[in-house]
Amino acid sequence: MATYLIIGADRGIGYSICRQLSDRGDKVVSVCMGAGDAYSGTVIEVVPNIDVTSDRAIAGMAAALAARGETMDVLIHVAGVLGLDELGKIDYGDVRRQFEINTIGPLRAVEAAMPHLAPNAKIGVITSRVGSLSDNGSGQMYAYRVSKAGANMVTLNLHHDLSKRGIAVAALHPGMVATDLTKDFPGDFDYITPDEAAEGLLQRMDVLSLETSGRFWHANGEELAW
Repeated sequence: MATYLIIGADRGIGYSICRQLSDRGDKVVSVCMGAGDAYSGTVIEVVPNIDVTSDRAIAGMAAALAARGETMDVLIHVAGVLGLDELGKIDYGDVRRQFEINTIGPLRAVEAAMPHLAPNAKIGVITSRVGSLSDNGSGQMYAYRVSKAGANMVTLNLHHDLSKRGIAVAALHPGMVATDLTKDFPGDFDYITPDEAAEGLLQRMDVLSLETSGRFWHANGEELAW
């Protein structure tokens, strides 16, 4: 049994990850932006009202982890946002918002959680292949692409710094998942459910090691190009 810290777990993929972990007997700390009402009646511990764009809120998360007196074996950062745009119609306020959540958010949260991670812990950052430079064949989606490319760089940097301490780090793409986040996404895709995405993501985290650290993985096991 391991102890997992899931950041951004109010609903969707994060919620499915927490539930699947708890069902298999792992301890779960669910960090939610809201009150975490979905976990009422479960054994999953909730750290509520944590906005990953807020230094004060993240400090509150760190304080809650310190108060538990127990280290985390695995951290999975799920929190993210998707906004659509195209050249000529870009809202730069929204660009900043997506960058703050998708790129700075995981860096801020992981850095704050560092003192509360176990030796040889593992970290997964849920990002997107839309942030892959090599995979960009269509353009558009400036804010989302740029912010996820930034999240990929954050993850790779964390690998270089933390692998020296025995901590494995991976960037993870969940696939095309039917959630509130993707309901307006353009194109015709074969969407999977949050439960299916969570299952694949947990498989990737289960096998993550220092030997496979610093890579970009699809939930289905395919290695993606940065």
